[in-house]
Amino acid sequence: MIPPRNSALALALVLAAGCSADKAATPGISPTAPAATDADDELRDIANALFEPIPSAVTEAFGRPVTPERVALGHKLFFEPRLSSSHIITCHTCHSVATGGADNVSVAIGHGWQKGPRNSPTVLNSVFNTAQFWDGRASDLAEQAKGPVQASVEMNNTPARVEETLRSIPQYVAEFGAAFPDDAQPVTFDNMARVIEAFETTLVTPDARFDRFLAGKDSLDERERRGLSLFIDKGCIACHSGINLGGQAYYPFGVVARPGAEILPPGDKGRFAVTNTASDEYVFRAAPLRNVALTAPYFHSGEVWDLSEAVAIMGSSQLGHTLDADEVQAIVAFLHTLTGRQPQVEVPVLPPGTAGTPRPE
Repeated sequence: MIPPRNSALALALVLAAGCSADKAATPGISPTAPAATDADDELRDIANALFEPIPSAVTEAFGRPVTPERVALGHKLFFEPRLSSSHIITCHTCHSVATGGADNVSVAIGHGWQKGPRNSPTVLNSVFNTAQFWDGRASDLAEQAKGPVQASVEMNNTPARVEETLRSIPQYVAEFGAAFPDDAQPVTFDNMARVIEAFETTLVTPDARFDRFLAGKDSLDERERRGLSLFIDKGCIACHSGINLGGQAYYPFGVVARPGAEILPPGDKGRFAVTNTASDEYVFRAAPLRNVALTAPYFHSGEVWDLSEAVAIMGSSQLGHTLDADEVQAIVAFLHTLTGRQPQVEVPVLPPGTAGTPRPE
């Protein structure tokens, strides 16, 4: 796994290079004229100090090996409805690889058609996040995988029932044995989470046009380069830098001006529910921006469907800048270059249950 760069260090590099949040454009780049070769190279150098390309593969996740056996089993369990008490809901229900790794609804729909409290984050490139969920309550993907399975508004199951289900299916027993050959009892709730984690590490999206730009290719047009310049100079990179352009730290939603209740529901105090620290009220993990053009609606509330509107809200709420229409559209154009090559995932054929497999509830 490639560790993301430190946002504060990256910001310091930019400031040392002569950028500041109150400038209109990257030094040497006119916001309206075509970029010259030397200015384009300067912008690329600054971008390389702030960001990293997505690798084509990940070989370990949070210190645990990603083996073919674990990936293959995790692939099945990611699509396994019997992990839910209803035998209807899967990980893929809320994290569809066909729609940017999310579900494209404001909040997730779970057990008994209940609505969850927050928008589902994308699973794509989630291995690069410092923690999982909007409030960072899961330190890694394995811990995250356990949460929805047990949540009453999501899959509404229990660890004991999950283990009973998996142990009742001979093919799963054999595959867990192959994935965890040193375990006396390989079919456990913890190992279920570990194989799902292993599969999710394969859901990376390399080869975005932005990554090709970082590598020295002429892959961005004039508007996209201007959008990148504005993204840096306006200060977006203070929260959205590193390999995933976010996902590395926590910030208040409304650093300068708190958005309205329809966007920032007053009852959801974010990370405060995890830490019980007053300074963490309305603090959330900065959203990763990879593939952001595919994952509307936006923010933890899922109440903003238009990417241009989301950019404008971030400008005023987080940076104190009222971005004009041209600036917004340039930044949006840049954000579209963050869409990488999407993972090609086949729907697996799952093994049949037996007489001992718990029935749906």
